[in-house]
Amino acid sequence: MTNKRKICAVITARPSYSRVKTALLAIKDHPDLELQLVIAGSALLDRYGNAINFIEKDGFTINEKVFMVLEGENKTAMAKTTGLGVMELANVFYNLQPDAVLTIADRFETIATSIAAAYQNIPLIHLQGGEVTGNIDEKVRHANTKLADIHFVTSEDARARVIKMGEDEGYVFNTGCPSIDLAASVGSIKKLDFDPFKKYGGVGGTFSINNGYLVVMQHPVTTEYDKAKEDVLKTLKIIDNLKIPTFWFWPNVDAGADGTSNGIRSYREKHNPQHVRFFKNMEPMDFLKLLKQSKCLIGNSSVGIRECSFLGVPVVNIGTRQNRRLRGKNVIDVDYIETEIKNAIQLQLKDPKDKKTTIYGEGNSGKRIAEILSTIELRFHKTITY
Repeated sequence: MTNKRKICAVITARPSYSRVKTALLAIKDHPDLELQLVIAGSALLDRYGNAINFIEKDGFTINEKVFMVLEGENKTAMAKTTGLGVMELANVFYNLQPDAVLTIADRFETIATSIAAAYQNIPLIHLQGGEVTGNIDEKVRHANTKLADIHFVTSEDARARVIKMGEDEGYVFNTGCPSIDLAASVGSIKKLDFDPFKKYGGVGGTFSINNGYLVVMQHPVTTEYDKAKEDVLKTLKIIDNLKIPTFWFWPNVDAGADGTSNGIRSYREKHNPQHVRFFKNMEPMDFLKLLKQSKCLIGNSSVGIRECSFLGVPVVNIGTRQNRRLRGKNVIDVDYIETEIKNAIQLQLKDPKDKKTTIYGEGNSGKRIAEILSTIELRFHKTITY
């Protein structure tokens, strides 16, 4: 018989794992906590990188797998996937009987975790609340906040916003982001210690990276999903014209992903750029090492706003996906205008000086989260009337 507190974390997508990995490790290793790990959504699917393989390789035990992604990659499929998630996760929580459930950030599937926990009176922990972005994710993030009981935010700006939303400030903790813990561990690395081509394969050209390279991560914007193909083709054209070695990562499962993927495939088949290699996924540490040594990150991923700010990696952030999110001096924001994107990339390449900031933490978030969870009163303090 154990008196350990059972903390059930739900990972629904590839990016979520790197966001929470060090917190999961700290929870697993804490003498007063027991980690229950549920892998769901696109984290189980090969076409989105099969993140579960990396999770198991890192030594985690998976308690449950939840297959819930409905094909379609459009707004209706997103809504139905969320509905399936509520039904499946409700059963998972009923069987596991956790003392608290942890949900991460703002992906559309995360609201399923929050609903399934809150409606069963299980205390809900939300990581990365209080931030703002430029699409449906912001609504999901704030909805998670209002369903949650314990809040681990990543900046003072986010903490103030969560408190303004009416949350108990005694349960809102600025722990920084666990993803910065990983970034801190690669910050001093001077060169890659793995061969990305041999280790991960990828599709497309093979090139030397001795003279530097770019990284591209461009996802569809859920509120602009019908423009996904048009938007990615602009970026592809620019990267092709620059002729700089480039690592390009496939999009996530959001509405519009089909458009982004189709744009990549059609451009690749027609133009076959030999200086670009396309990848589904990398282990979080390898990906951060790749970023650290890159000349610039281009696209609209939050990794450019968050981890790259700590690493000091230059970023060209395109479009509205990261609107209003707190950012460091490493970011140049542009619209989907080819001349703006190209000029911003060239400016970042000419001015590569270190622009490191610690706005999202200093590298000790995971342990802080675990320690708080071991001592704080786990309570379900929201009133739901049936």
